[in-house]
Amino acid sequence: MCGPAGRSAPGGGPGQFGREEKGSRMSVLETERTILRPFQEADAEDLYRYARDPRVGPIAGWKPHESVEESRRIIQTVFASPNVFAVVDRESGHVIGSAGFVSRPQESGSSSDEIGYALDPAWWGRGLMPEVVEALVRYGFEELDLGAIWCSHYEENRRSRRVIEKCGFRYVFTEQISDEFQADRPTRFYVMLRPDWERRETACG
Repeated sequence: MCGPAGRSAPGGGPGQFGREEKGSRMSVLETERTILRPFQEADAEDLYRYARDPRVGPIAGWKPHESVEESRRIIQTVFASPNVFAVVDRESGHVIGSAGFVSRPQESGSSSDEIGYALDPAWWGRGLMPEVVEALVRYGFEELDLGAIWCSHYEENRRSRRVIEKCGFRYVFTEQISDEFQADRPTRFYVMLRPDWERRETACG
């Protein structure tokens, strides 16, 4: 699903997170089954538990973590950026994933960013990530004042594609992206514009 390191996270994963604009790096978001909060160094073991799994990183362009210490360094650097959240299971209190904004390069005259995410495979198939992404979309439009929110995934990452489509993103284009595993990986990009999101919210109202 996506990853803690790398380019702006094809496959849905927090890559190189970016700057703080509106919104607070200390924001805490809540969904029915999760709490999204800033990472803490104490989360290193939970992060390593899923980030070492070869099903998680390579499909998003980053290598599996090799130690708890490596996961701790990711928390201290990559995950210390604003608007990056640990996904915490409400019931157990354990970190089961990561999600946030990966600082998509700004186009002239626009305010946009890209969502990335990763989830422990033990929690796949339960509909958790659409729940998390929808909370991030609301946060992006209401608190960060974005005009557009993007998502992307490598073409073979069918799980991430289902999450993105379920959340209402519109497919825009496919681009060839290279990473440390493969050159020219077809990558699908999707967007949600603020007016489209507002119409959806009104209709669901």
